[in-house]
Amino acid sequence: MKISSCFDSGAIEVLSLDDPQDIRLRLRADNAAAFHQWFHFRLHGAAGRAVRMVFENAAAAAYPDGWPDYRCVASYDRQHWFRVEGTHFRDGALIVEHTPERDSVYYAYFEPYSYERHLDLIGHVAQSPFARIRDLGSTVDGRDLDLVVVGDPAAGRPPLWIIARQHPGETMAEWFVEGLLERLLDPADPVARRIRELAVLYIVPNMNPDGAVRGNLRTNVAGRNLNREWREPDPLASPEVFLVRAEMERTGCALFLDIHGDESLPYVFFSTAEEVPGFSAEAARAQARFIEAFAAASPDFQTVEGYKPGRFGEELLTLASKWVAHRFGCVSLTLEMPFKDNALLPDPVAGWNGARSKRLGAAMLNPILRHLIDAATSSSA
Repeated sequence: MKISSCFDSGAIEVLSLDDPQDIRLRLRADNAAAFHQWFHFRLHGAAGRAVRMVFENAAAAAYPDGWPDYRCVASYDRQHWFRVEGTHFRDGALIVEHTPERDSVYYAYFEPYSYERHLDLIGHVAQSPFARIRDLGSTVDGRDLDLVVVGDPAAGRPPLWIIARQHPGETMAEWFVEGLLERLLDPADPVARRIRELAVLYIVPNMNPDGAVRGNLRTNVAGRNLNREWREPDPLASPEVFLVRAEMERTGCALFLDIHGDESLPYVFFSTAEEVPGFSAEAARAQARFIEAFAAASPDFQTVEGYKPGRFGEELLTLASKWVAHRFGCVSLTLEMPFKDNALLPDPVAGWNGARSKRLGAAMLNPILRHLIDAATSSSA
């Protein structure tokens, strides 16, 4: 048997591989920070053999509440991923028991979204007559920071911003953006067409390509949690935020969505802006209308479960959606999707996955259009 992880987003530490019933592993930390939870590796040579893999340091992971009811994902072809039923969290260790059908099998914390797929997405979008690709600058490792611009930034068209994958291990965020872009650029979709007529959208599909390639859970290559950099981004250590924020200052922002995944909560929900200083009654009404429209667009979304007030404390205005709400006074929300499954609509085979994330991204166009129409109506009243 052999375990390897020397590929895009690969991450694991192998302690012992002598006995297929006692494979000992450790979750590998981000390259320059102590966060660890993401894993992605290939097991070779175990076809037809029952294997038992023990992740010994799971209890010390960044989010240990993410392990109860969690199921590892696996794939033979890296295209079709399924949940491994024999996943347990016991005595501080994550245990995965599985009998691979083939000699080559991949295991991961969540369905990966590779950098190659990111480049394919950018290449596909660039072919659309409705979109342009802009290079905002370079990441710490020198990768391009891609910005998709949809619509004509003519006078009077409100600028809408959507960013994803500040935390690179939250791959569902880029799956979400792929689904949103596919619908937004569909010439036959009337909702997409109307949005393109009413607004200009600025979309960053992957805020943290360095961390994504290196198999990090939460930080960029300099060890920075990008979603704690928005108040004073460092142009050297967190250029990703510095560059996006500078462009946002140039364009303005009339709606902001920051797309994420949550390790612990098995729900789709928003982190809202009520705690942001200066949050007005008018902003509250606009936020409520947006949330109501999203609930109508997708039964996967709910408003009962979510983060408790006061969760972010003094860090509040270092977070993207909170900083934007404070700076621009617009509807500004963080969307969270589950790493596990959606407890409201569980899928025993796939759990929450890339396809469901894409569907949710497509559904987001409905509340965006509602928001634009509401804003246009109120401004003309």
